[in-house]
Amino acid sequence: MAEELIIAPRSKITSFLRPMDSSKLKAMEEMNKSPTHLTSSLLAVAFLTSFGSSMLYGYNLAVVNSPAEYIKDFYNRTSVSRNGTGLDGEVLTLMYSLTVSVFAIGGLLGSLMVGMLVTRFGRKGTVVNSTVLVFIAGSLMGFSRICGSPEMVILGRFVTGIHSGISLGAVPMYLGEIAPKNLRGFLGLVPSIFICAGVFSAQVLGLHELLGKEEHWPLFLSLVVIPTFIQLMLLPWFPESPRYLLIEKHNVHATITALKWYRSKCNIQLEIEEMQEEQRSLSSMETVSVWQLLLDPCVRWQLLSVVVLNIGMQLSGIDAIWFYTNDIFKNAGIPGPEIQYTTVGTGAIEIIAGLIGCFTIEKLGRRPLMIGGFLAMGLCCAGITLSLVLQVHFPFMRYVSVGCVVGIIAGFCIGPAGVPFLITAELFKQSHRPAAYTVGGSLNWMSNFTVGFVFPFLQMSAGSYCYLVFCSVCLGVAVYVFFVIPETKNKTFVEISQMFASKEAVPETQGLGLPDHLKLKKMNGYGSLDNGSLEFDSSSSVP
Repeated sequence: MAEELIIAPRSKITSFLRPMDSSKLKAMEEMNKSPTHLTSSLLAVAFLTSFGSSMLYGYNLAVVNSPAEYIKDFYNRTSVSRNGTGLDGEVLTLMYSLTVSVFAIGGLLGSLMVGMLVTRFGRKGTVVNSTVLVFIAGSLMGFSRICGSPEMVILGRFVTGIHSGISLGAVPMYLGEIAPKNLRGFLGLVPSIFICAGVFSAQVLGLHELLGKEEHWPLFLSLVVIPTFIQLMLLPWFPESPRYLLIEKHNVHATITALKWYRSKCNIQLEIEEMQEEQRSLSSMETVSVWQLLLDPCVRWQLLSVVVLNIGMQLSGIDAIWFYTNDIFKNAGIPGPEIQYTTVGTGAIEIIAGLIGCFTIEKLGRRPLMIGGFLAMGLCCAGITLSLVLQVHFPFMRYVSVGCVVGIIAGFCIGPAGVPFLITAELFKQSHRPAAYTVGGSLNWMSNFTVGFVFPFLQMSAGSYCYLVFCSVCLGVAVYVFFVIPETKNKTFVEISQMFASKEAVPETQGLGLPDHLKLKKMNGYGSLDNGSLEFDSSSSVP
């Protein structure tokens, strides 16, 4: 039973390591084969964190699209009241572009802070404490028209970007650490579904029949406070990450309490022992900084994989597709007033594709979803170029372009939309995980901003052929995943690190006759051991 576990203090834990006998090893393997069931508490915390954090990211991506003309008109009328003259077209476009893009700048800042925050406040604590940013942002945007201040809109977008930057790192990290290994993929993709739901919500609420009218746009922008308020009221009642509590805070009682809360069975011995093994391998290490992560040769392939996936996720062309969607739908013969409903339809496709990925990831694995998603996006990007070039001569090609848009959206949401955030948690141990999320998140936001800034110029210079750039990126990432990233389905964090050990050059641990736990410590906790299992002798007495 969980209450009977005896866990040695960190300073003495290495004194009781011994090879596991075959009978106990067999028993643990049998326990390992029996999957942990999804509990209501696990599902509740996944939905709650995603609803109040991840969903806001998707909502804020799309919320400024439908009221664009109303926001520009507000900026122009404010200039008239202040200066007696309105803004010329270029300045007005620049101010609106700043309103849109400042969200990504805030996201970059938030992603740079996430490593420090999750180390200091914990995973759940970071999610809860960051909600104050949403209330500040919602107030700024909601009262901007009453105060006659365009600056409040821009500042509100910046602040909510900071919150999204923090959430995109903290939420997947939290869910990845509380989930049992057989459910880590499912729970890890829940945030991506809520991101799609956020986009869909903004598209639906932005319809003219709902909040898509001139007088409603401040309310439309400030609705983000509602899901955050619900999260703030409920999430503090859930426990912190058990892995964080044991490995970083060394709080045994809180760890056992948290595991019992999140698991369906009282016997949590196996998970405690797996966390102990990771704790032993990292017993001489503190949480590494970003600079230490970049210089650590033991994790070079894991780090490179995070870099490739996060950059590839944004350079896949998914954001650029929205620049051309209305024109593609218009060329396909869809009437102008009906295009807004067609756009809502694409949002529904995002949710459906995300659900497919979420419910198949534990059966298919991470690699098929990433490879298949990027391949589908690459082929559809090439298809858009081909259809746009040929539709002058073959009118039916305009419908092919619509199908390619749907294919890109579906391919992205099935795998590339969520798996990179999940895989970042899986490829790194506790000491390196915060820095890895900082690196991955910052590159993700920088790539997002780069695409938004560069794409209009790329489109002007390359025309329809600009999508071939995204095609090459998607195919390149798919090839990288195929050859480099192993399948992490149903594996512990220690097992995943050992799979990467064959790629890492750590010769100083070979032939030295060191005990297993010392070998792991010399490799910063990353490496492959001849004797793959370590056991803490709980029968030993510890003063």
